Amino acid sequence: MKIAIITISILSFFAFNSSSTFRIEKSNRINYHNNSVTISISVVGDLMCHAPQFDYARVEKDSFDFSPVYRNVKKYLESSDFTFGNLETVTAGKESGGYTGYPFFNTPASYITALKDVGFDLLVTANNHSLDRSEKGIIRTINEINSRNLKYVGTYTSQRDRDSIRIFNVKGIKIAVLAYSYGTNGNPIPKGKDYLINLIDYDLIRKDIQSAKANGGELVLVHFHFGEEYKREPVLFQKEVVKKTIELGADIIIGGHPHVLQPVNFYKTNNAKLDSGFVAYSMGNFFSNQRDRYKDAGMILTLNIKKDFTNDKIEISEVQYLPTWVFKGNTIIGKEYVIMPSTNIVDTTISLTKTENEKMNQAFNDTRYIITKYTNKVKLREHRD
Repeated sequence: MKIAIITISILSFFAFNSSSTFRIEKSNRINYHNNSVTISISVVGDLMCHAPQFDYARVEKDSFDFSPVYRNVKKYLESSDFTFGNLETVTAGKESGGYTGYPFFNTPASYITALKDVGFDLLVTANNHSLDRSEKGIIRTINEINSRNLKYVGTYTSQRDRDSIRIFNVKGIKIAVLAYSYGTNGNPIPKGKDYLINLIDYDLIRKDIQSAKANGGELVLVHFHFGEEYKREPVLFQKEVVKKTIELGADIIIGGHPHVLQPVNFYKTNNAKLDSGFVAYSMGNFFSNQRDRYKDAGMILTLNIKKDFTNDKIEISEVQYLPTWVFKGNTIIGKEYVIMPSTNIVDTTISLTKTENEKMNQAFNDTRYIITKYTNKVKLREHRD
């Protein structure tokens, strides 16, 4: 068996007129076996920050550490070739009205530091809270993301930035990522600056998908912030948007906003690289202070994508899901939030009460039910260590 080994620089960046191509490699070397490669793309749901979350993360008066939240799921996030999630807050700085939670979020920038530390590569920034601190909040958030060598999609600093389609070269597979929101909670977009955030507009989506393909994107992944909060099934608007986006040529569609998990499924694509595409209508909450049943449950969804370089064929070889639950309470360290996975990781700092253990297992079972409800299980399975 002949193995070609190619050394590639990590996270190198090349700018083009109508696309930005980022080479993503979490290891220094890539091994291509039998002229094919399989990559893993992991996505999580809404990354929120209510006031109790930054209070619990406070180290000193104006110092915060969110990294311990992810200690039990870090290995899953950083082991994927490409990891992303929806950043449902802005980081506009304390001077912009102080740090606040709902209804107008403004989070310490160390929240983004933690996401970088645990393995995220990209943050989706188009959601209904993008303008919680107006244009200034969008720009400052993008600057904070950039300064930590992370990428962003959905909000932008200029028209040129908006028109520059994000294409990620992951071990030789070029994936274009697009993101759109249903709205901004009534917070106005400054006149003449529609480029600040992508809203759901079919003409814009069509243009972006065409541009993504024209600039070398082999797969088109579209993230939507849409739907009705706390509904465990997609509403008509979500179904219509997904149907239209499939018609426009999307390969993979990921959703957020309802703050609870909704079904996933495979679909027949249209004029796309994949023959069988995949949709997750709502990824639920990954990290938030919402404590009710269904709202405290999330998952890490991992798509394994295989490319055969001989015949230029790409397919989703398998989809894995890892149920998660957000613990909030006292640990040996102090008051903490900790994301717990269903893989029974031993965390000696946490002693769950009987009620907490029941809630956690109920969340895991709720996730298993909704994720497998409509799906062809041949290519779908729960992650096991």
